[in-house]
Amino acid sequence: MSVLLDGARVRDGLVLRSILNPPWSVQVQDGAPLNVVAILRGTPWVVPSTGDAVRLNAGDIAVMRGPDSFTFADDPRTPTQVVVQPGPKRTTAGGAELPEVTDMGVRTWVNGMRTRDDVADDSSILLIGKYRGPGEIATRLLSALPPLLVIPSAARVGSALVPVLAEETMRNEPGQDLVLERLLDLLLITILREWFTRPDTSYQANGDPVVGPVLRLVHSDPGNPWTVAALAQRTGVSRATLARRFTDLVGMPPMAYLTALRIDLAADLLVESDATIDTIARQVGYGSAFAFSSAFKRARGISPQRHRDRA
Repeated sequence: MSVLLDGARVRDGLVLRSILNPPWSVQVQDGAPLNVVAILRGTPWVVPSTGDAVRLNAGDIAVMRGPDSFTFADDPRTPTQVVVQPGPKRTTAGGAELPEVTDMGVRTWVNGMRTRDDVADDSSILLIGKYRGPGEIATRLLSALPPLLVIPSAARVGSALVPVLAEETMRNEPGQDLVLERLLDLLLITILREWFTRPDTSYQANGDPVVGPVLRLVHSDPGNPWTVAALAQRTGVSRATLARRFTDLVGMPPMAYLTALRIDLAADLLVESDATIDTIARQVGYGSAFAFSSAFKRARGISPQRHRDRA
């Protein structure tokens, strides 16, 4: 589980407050792979692209998996007033760009209000964290999450972290972005740790007597030339049993998972080290830089060198 949670590393994230006076409805279409929203005040609704609307309370935390759109509103019946595009850029439902408000504090956005005096007693305040860049959320972690995950305030998860993150969001000190990124990572890990350990959580692979040892083997030595046959032999089951059980619990076959793991690790190494692409390729289990580059481009849509240059 620790390696799975290590897949959350924000590098180009976004943290902001939104103050919203009713009636309001904000549809998010920015394609971010993961959004974390803590409700600081109010009882808004979250409406996923598929599924039922969910009423939230102050203290609740919602996690939305992208790139599908979702909507936050004071009422599910309120027409969309604001659309959040990549950037982020905010427009009306008709596409007209909305101006920024400059006197409500740093990293704060409001829905048409001009000053602090415009904030109504029944307004909602949301604390929003976004993972936006490629590789910030590992594919294996995203595949384990539902489209919408709600942690109620009664769970007390993040109860100490949310006020700290909210306070730091409004500060503008040296290294502030780094502080916010680390706090957002810690909050997400705390949320997911609680969710993964729930008895009713579908992701029970780590505790499975067959799949759990396989996960530990590939995570401890991803560069090993593993095959389904070798992994099945190490766990004492047939290849068919391992393949079926692994796919049922993890959501993908063993070799697809291993490929995703290797690409995720390589993406981090490309950013965090000065090692050559050939060295990284062999470190994560590829026989040549050419084979690695082909696999990386299939998975990420860009070459390893392009990924490094972007970072």
